[in-house]
Amino acid sequence: MSETIQSSNLAQATSPRVTKQRGASALRGPLGVLVLASLLVTAYLLHGAPGRGAAASFSLLTGAALGILFERGRFCFFCITRDFIEERNSGPLYAILAALAVGGVGYAIIFGAFLPNSMSGRLPPGAHIGPVSWALVAAGVAFGLGMALSGACISGHLYRLGQGYTRAPFALVGALAGFGVGFYTWNTLYLSTIAGAPTLWLPAWLGYGGAVLVHLVAIGLLALFLLRWLPTLPARSAQELTPSRLQDLLIAERWHPLVTGALVGLVGVFAYLRVEPLGVTAQLGSITRTALANRGLLPARLHGLDTLAGCATQVIQTITDNGLLVSGLVLASFAVALLGNRFQPSTLTLRNGTTALLGGVLMGWGAMTALGCTVGVLLSGISAFALSGWVFAAACFAGVWLGIKLRLHQD
Repeated sequence: MSETIQSSNLAQATSPRVTKQRGASALRGPLGVLVLASLLVTAYLLHGAPGRGAAASFSLLTGAALGILFERGRFCFFCITRDFIEERNSGPLYAILAALAVGGVGYAIIFGAFLPNSMSGRLPPGAHIGPVSWALVAAGVAFGLGMALSGACISGHLYRLGQGYTRAPFALVGALAGFGVGFYTWNTLYLSTIAGAPTLWLPAWLGYGGAVLVHLVAIGLLALFLLRWLPTLPARSAQELTPSRLQDLLIAERWHPLVTGALVGLVGVFAYLRVEPLGVTAQLGSITRTALANRGLLPARLHGLDTLAGCATQVIQTITDNGLLVSGLVLASFAVALLGNRFQPSTLTLRNGTTALLGGVLMGWGAMTALGCTVGVLLSGISAFALSGWVFAAACFAGVWLGIKLRLHQD
């Protein structure tokens, strides 16, 4: 009997299917390394290009850094919020708080160099500081509902695309369509509420020192409030830091929320210093705007759109710095997912593909109306001490909460 079982196991282990799976698994590591190496080589070649080669190179590397951080730390705004609402686990939320804390301090240092007098009536160049109106609230709620319906935020879909998440392409196509809807509703919203809405920037009243203090106190109070839902971590014995253990920490195990968040905050600071604030929707929106413009379907004039700060769209003929950032994000996420054996195409059905598409439309409209998403408005906006960032964050949370209560997130 035992000989029969052993023979059966041996036959299964040497079957063509198992051999093929092992061969594919063995190729994942080298392929992941090749993708990362290709990103570095491409960035090096871009840096030598005349004009904006240095900015393009930095944008690609910034995207790669975000892709690694998002994938390894599972830094998805929807997933983090869902864990808190459904499982009462506040641990992942500390990644967002850490990113905002580090980002705020870093932005204040840069602002001090760019605009020494914060009370001069001017705003720091390029920072995502937008008007606060009911349109922003509506955009945030729509974006939150879209996250629940599609299963991730836009940045989450981008990094999960690298993991083989088959709903992501449908959500991103939906976002392109949602931007189109946003272009058609923009003039009405702008003339009725956005044009007259206040643009509120904390340092204009409190100075940089006061703004940083209020910023950190607010984040600290949120951190204290969330402690009651922080799960107790199991005790872990000390382990020798061997090469194998280091590989597990870097490639296999989920990175700690505080480490992930702090590094995301640093990447955001350097991105603003070198090129522009972090955001992942400018290229997507520009693709839609260009397609509509080329077909004569865009409104003759988009009032005030190009004068506001945020993930601005434009008619383009080539890939933008933001497009390079998005490309680096997806490819780097794909590479580390391969290295950690996490690339696994998910099951796609008619229902979850349709809900991803519809959720993408809501997110696209919300991102167009708010001039950014959870990265561009929430992360970069709050780091810049913009009240618009906090308003968008609260509206997004309300949208996600409503979507989960309505069970929109269930496949």
